[in-house]
Parts: sequence; structure tokens; C-alpha cells
Amino acid sequence: MSGHRPPSEESATDVVRWAAFSCVLVPVVLVWYGTSLAGAAGTALGLAAVTAVCWILLRRSERGAARLPAEEHSPHRGRHHRTGTGAHRGGRHTGGNSPVA
Repeated sequence: MSGHRPPSEESATDVVRWAAFSCVLVPVVLVWYGTSLAGAAGTALGLAAVTAVCWILLRRSERGAARLPAEEHSPHRGRHHRTGTGAHRGGRHTGGNSPVA
């Protein structure tokens, strides 16, 4: 290989390559064994759709994994990590005119 990639990126790329290869190979084998051309084409479209969704999910997962180490080293200053006094949001609230016991 010309460039060295991390193992996770390498394996994700390999999975997508094998899936794309199967999108071509499976319909050819189906036609070879007597399945109709329309049936093989439908299978190819189904496999291509599943491959595309898996590829999108893998990319999203890789981006999330790459972002995680960056967030671990930065200080937490989001609204969920406020300290101090005041009303806390997200707890149980009583109704508008109901008495609090």
C-alpha cells in the first residue's frame, strides 16, 4: 500500500469493498444458476442499498470515534456542565396550580 492507514479505517474500507464486490458477484451467480434477470437485478439493487446504508453508518461512526479523543482533552463548558446556584432544568416539575406537598 502507498499510504499507511489506521487499522479501523483499513477494515471499514475493506468491508465496503467486499460489499461492493458482492453486489456484482451475487447477481452474476444467481443468473448463472437460472434466476431471472429481473430477480438478479432486484437482488443487486437491494444489496447496493444495504451497502450504501452500512457505508454511511461506518463513516458516521468513524467521525464520532475521531471526535471523541478531541472532546476528552477539552474542558467541558456546555450547558449540561454548569455549576453554581439557580434552578436546575430537566427535573420533575409540578403542574401550574397544583399544590406542592
